[in-house]
Amino acid sequence: MQEKILGNVTIGRCAMDIGFIGLGTMGSRICENLIKAGNKVRVWNRSRGAVEALARLGATPVATAREAFAGDAVFSMLADDSAVHEVIDPLLDSAPTGLVHANLATISVALARDLAARHKTHGLAYVSSPVFGRPELAAAGKLTVVVAGEPQAISRIEPLLAVIGQRTWPLGVQPERANVVKLAGNFMLGAAVEAMAEATAMAWHNGIAPNDLLDVLTNGVFTAPAYQMYGMAIAKQRYEPAGFKVSLTLKDLRLVLAAADEAAVPMPLADVVHGSLLEAVANGNGERDLAALAVVAMRRAGLEEASRVREKPSAGEAPSSRGELRA
Repeated sequence: MQEKILGNVTIGRCAMDIGFIGLGTMGSRICENLIKAGNKVRVWNRSRGAVEALARLGATPVATAREAFAGDAVFSMLADDSAVHEVIDPLLDSAPTGLVHANLATISVALARDLAARHKTHGLAYVSSPVFGRPELAAAGKLTVVVAGEPQAISRIEPLLAVIGQRTWPLGVQPERANVVKLAGNFMLGAAVEAMAEATAMAWHNGIAPNDLLDVLTNGVFTAPAYQMYGMAIAKQRYEPAGFKVSLTLKDLRLVLAAADEAAVPMPLADVVHGSLLEAVANGNGERDLAALAVVAMRRAGLEEASRVREKPSAGEAPSSRGELRA
């Protein structure tokens, strides 16, 4: 097979026969890169739109998840613990011995531990490989991948992980270790966005436009990509299309708090972020981007009208309690 180059990775000689289960916003983009890298990819999803799009790129659609759960390896990226139970649990009994299952999803620590044990019972290899990054990074093959599992299993899928990510971080043999890191990272992301949202509401009330505030902070003090991407979204009040939905972040914060509770670790800041996410969902913002935490902060500050307006106040002006500009 002729070698192909994706980003900085040369692939072709070790192209593999893989399955992919779960083709949501992130999964479909990851799968597309695996196809472009020359792998034979069988795809399954509960809704068919993403399957048909990937078929046009060379993927092989299959009618059941069981048909995808075979080959050299299978990737899954399902929405939550419930979806994993519903889709993956029935597949373990009949899966080919030695199959490597790489789970890219953000799931609970307890479920990761349970999946590892049940895969081992059935003669299968289970690798936790959750990813950090928004859809645009997934499309570019620049995700950050955290991985944990048996070294031999990880070694078998390393060429595939190199296709989807800019770097893979090994975290040990117990698969749940990768999920702990993923949940910790998503908590920190939620906390960062919550902090920017509250700071923006305070500054706007005191005459500083969101764009001016966040330009200084995200380009001069907090220069990490996450601050810059979410800071820009808050400054422009652009919450759609969602890169990381509020509802999914809320799901992840619940998993964070469950892991903390199991380990008897207080996380008071996680409680704050969870409360803001829950308020956002309760007020109809669940399908909007995580940056919509700014809507919650604005509402709490009496700036609900301002939270729906993209124009910034003029210098020396601030919104009134009704969201109108005042000198």
